[in-house]
Amino acid sequence: MLNSTKKIAVITSGGANFYSIEIALQRLGVNYQLTTDAKIIADSDAVIFPGVGSADFAMSQLKLLNLVEIIRNYKKPLLGICLGMQLLYDYSEEGNVECLGILPGAVRKFNNTDGLIVPHMGWNNLQQIKQSALLNEIDTNQDVYFVHSFFAPINEVTVASCNYGGEFCAIAQQDNFYAMQFHPEKSGSVGEQLLKNFLGII
Repeated sequence: MLNSTKKIAVITSGGANFYSIEIALQRLGVNYQLTTDAKIIADSDAVIFPGVGSADFAMSQLKLLNLVEIIRNYKKPLLGICLGMQLLYDYSEEGNVECLGILPGAVRKFNNTDGLIVPHMGWNNLQQIKQSALLNEIDTNQDVYFVHSFFAPINEVTVASCNYGGEFCAIAQQDNFYAMQFHPEKSGSVGEQLLKNFLGII
């Protein structure tokens, strides 16, 4: 049973359609707020960080809103989703930008040679690499929904991988920072369980 009294901040970074995330959180019965307010984020019990636009634009927005150090110094559970995951890494080829430097590694673009379609869009399953509370009661043979042109590497923070023209990081975790390259809020029952697992960490 999730604790509905906990406050979840969903960082919007200046605007996008967060309807699917809101619906998922409403279904789980949690107390959330869409925000770019540094104090609200700092005072929250957990953060969901979906990311907006391209990496270079998103980083410029985080700097404009004075959120870079708020995120870097956040000590409670934080979940990066899709671009929000990529921004947690050191660097992204998307705009050749230095990112938040919380997770080690550089985000690269898929190579569209040999018939590989970019962006990677659709349903794929996961390969578990190590244990994480995020994967409690998760059948990794079930597919989750991806939409992305850039990917993070397999390294020491990788919890689960996916294969699309090669292996890439699908789920990462380091300390209180968690990340998913796919969209759990658009991934049916398995995505709902993944969100539930994250919120259960609080």
